[in-house]
Amino acid sequence: MLENMRSNLRADLMSGFLVFLIALPLCLGISMASGVPPVSGLFTAIVGGMVVSFLGSAPLTIKGPAAGLIVIVLGAVTELGQGDPASGYKRALACGVVAGVLQIIFALTKAGVVGELMPSSVVHGMLAAIGVIIISKQTHTALGVTPHGKEPLHLLAEVPHSLLNLNPEVFLIGLVSLAILFCLPMIKAGWARKVPGPMLVLLVTIPMGLAFDLEHQHVYRLWAHDYTIGPNFLIRLPASMIGAMAFPDFSMVFSAASLKYIAMFALVGSIESLLSVTAVDSLDPEKRASDLNRDLLATGIGNTVASCIGGIPMISEIVRSKANIDNGATSRWSNFFHGLFLLLSLTLIPGMLQEIPLAALAAMLIYTGTRLASPKEFAHVYKIGPEQLLLFLSTMLITLMTDLLVGVAAGLLLKVVLHVAMGAPVRSLFRTIVREQREGDALILEVHDSAIFTNFLGIKKRLRTVPPDVKRVVLDFQNAWVVDHTVQDKLRRIADECKDVELVLSGLEDHEPLSAHELATRRKQRFAAA
Repeated sequence: MLENMRSNLRADLMSGFLVFLIALPLCLGISMASGVPPVSGLFTAIVGGMVVSFLGSAPLTIKGPAAGLIVIVLGAVTELGQGDPASGYKRALACGVVAGVLQIIFALTKAGVVGELMPSSVVHGMLAAIGVIIISKQTHTALGVTPHGKEPLHLLAEVPHSLLNLNPEVFLIGLVSLAILFCLPMIKAGWARKVPGPMLVLLVTIPMGLAFDLEHQHVYRLWAHDYTIGPNFLIRLPASMIGAMAFPDFSMVFSAASLKYIAMFALVGSIESLLSVTAVDSLDPEKRASDLNRDLLATGIGNTVASCIGGIPMISEIVRSKANIDNGATSRWSNFFHGLFLLLSLTLIPGMLQEIPLAALAAMLIYTGTRLASPKEFAHVYKIGPEQLLLFLSTMLITLMTDLLVGVAAGLLLKVVLHVAMGAPVRSLFRTIVREQREGDALILEVHDSAIFTNFLGIKKRLRTVPPDVKRVVLDFQNAWVVDHTVQDKLRRIADECKDVELVLSGLEDHEPLSAHELATRRKQRFAAA
């Protein structure tokens, strides 16, 4: 048994190191894009690894800063700073502390299940908007140009101007970085799968930065034009980690602007984190089911601690978590080691980190943005149903024009309106009507009126109270006017996880599917069921 434990620890150590190679540049890049000191993301990941790992977090998830929260952090720093980024940063930290406490309260009141209510099309629409926002901002950095616009749509409109005025050496670094990130996954050789793309980017672009002498301010001439290059195109880190710590400024924490960002940090961060945990659980070779409330509690404590020392918000990050599993992780020790290696890099080799070109980090974020807003995602959502694409696009566009909270709220409201238009009775929006009957070792649950995302928890709660002698549960939707995609998708996952009880969905034969997808939303015409 001792040998097995040592073997597992060795696997977690190796996985933690490989995830560290991926996380290091991403933490720096996410901080840069969020308008905070580069070290902030490292603080977050260190706390997420070395502290949160042992507070009951999901065993294989990697905790750290995520691209999905860049927009919120940058918005908080900009709006709360009122022209002073340093003050905005400290006031945003105060929002992070309060949001972390809110997440702890959510967990203690068992509100972690709220993440299960979120319709996938709304979540993916939000993530696609975040992807577009990241691309709109980081494209200019990769080109070596400072844009005039601030809003996403204005920044996108400025891209042609930046292309015409790009800095050739900076652009070359960004272009090579993008080529590596996009081409590496296409290489079928085994070694390509083992090499972290972000680390390979650093191995190539740091020497490029040295060759271009980015450390020293100078002017070079190319194609009859003069271009300026210098340290402002490199990552800048403080000499001391202790000296780099920043502490929250609570002077504006009860202002309307702060309350808005507290809500966004707490809600969007919690939802993203819980969705990531659920996705990682499905990838776990041992098929362990995480306690969502316990994981949210650990994340809330981690966010509170990280924000107190200068870190930006953390979540359970899906890309790094998947890499963790792919590299053979067996327990939460891998997350701990990933945090430990980040701490060692920050304390032992800060000089090397300061040779990283900003264009390389920008390219990594652009690559992340293209994955969030991939055309494949649009096609996938459309296959599920045209109403899902409408929800996806509405959430994305409203988020781009306003902010995340308004975009998500608009998507959820539109989904409710669509359900009512399809025939779901208003009385059933937040009320689950389930009638049951027993037939031998089978339990039949008749769902009435509707089975939609707003009343799904009632169905799930009933499934959790199935008597131990029941071997088969039949969910009959014959008397439900609307059965939405979200409910069917979540019930399918529950059925896959059930080992002792067979879960069957029935009564959908008379319902009209909105697409050819097997889990498409189904509705029943009112006049047909007299």
